[in-house]
Amino acid sequence: MTRRTFLPVAAGIPAATLSASQPAPRKGRLKQAVSRWCFNKYSLDELCRRAAELGLKGIDLVGSEDWPTVKKRGLVPTMTPGAGSIEHSLNRKENHAKLELEFRENIAKAKAAGVPNVITFSGNRRGLPDEQGLENCVAGLNRVKKIAEDAGVTICLELLNSKVDHKDYQCDRTAWAVEVCKRVNSPRVKALYDIYHMQIMEGDVIRTIRENIQWIAHFHTGGNPGRNEIDASQELNYRAICQAIADTGFTGYVAHEFVPVKADPFRSLAEAVEICDV
Repeated sequence: MTRRTFLPVAAGIPAATLSASQPAPRKGRLKQAVSRWCFNKYSLDELCRRAAELGLKGIDLVGSEDWPTVKKRGLVPTMTPGAGSIEHSLNRKENHAKLELEFRENIAKAKAAGVPNVITFSGNRRGLPDEQGLENCVAGLNRVKKIAEDAGVTICLELLNSKVDHKDYQCDRTAWAVEVCKRVNSPRVKALYDIYHMQIMEGDVIRTIRENIQWIAHFHTGGNPGRNEIDASQELNYRAICQAIADTGFTGYVAHEFVPVKADPFRSLAEAVEICDV
């Protein structure tokens, strides 16, 4: 699985954080998870075992076939496919009937398994004006919001950058995603705020999060530039960002979605968990 198809800090880390057989004690103000696709050269069971040892609470972006493995380690499948793809989704009305069927099936599965969130996308512009794309996304989400509300499952519209990774993607600004959520006006339709992507598109991350937290259900991390480790090698201050998120009273998940490039990927994950343990 890839993201597209799916869907000196270490010096201060206790040795137990890196190698404990029991979950490391955490402050618990933020529930952290890790995205499956970033560690897909390891078996899912290995990833889940390591995640549990680090005190993580869930595995992000996993399909229903993987939920038993995730749950076996006492973890939550924190995000699963909802409907659509990055390129083709809610901003085209001709997709809505098919997307509704996908939402119905996947939300029902999520409800039955206690999975809190399903992911969806705007789709690419392909010449579609932003206001029209917004209206179409609202119309598509209005068709399925009652399904999500009745199931107690949150539909998360992901923010992605259209500058580097996902050229032409329409939901590429926080204000646009928030306006979609405001017009749909459902507690079960919110934004997935990807910190890496929004740093590329607009910056001003902490202020934006504080001002829009009521419309955000889920976060993704990643170092910029490069989408690699979130340590001092990149420009985002993740400890300050996570402190700001925790101070809002946010109760969802912060899922690590960086691609590790250092020699020991699980040490990189341990460092990320420590940085965000505020």
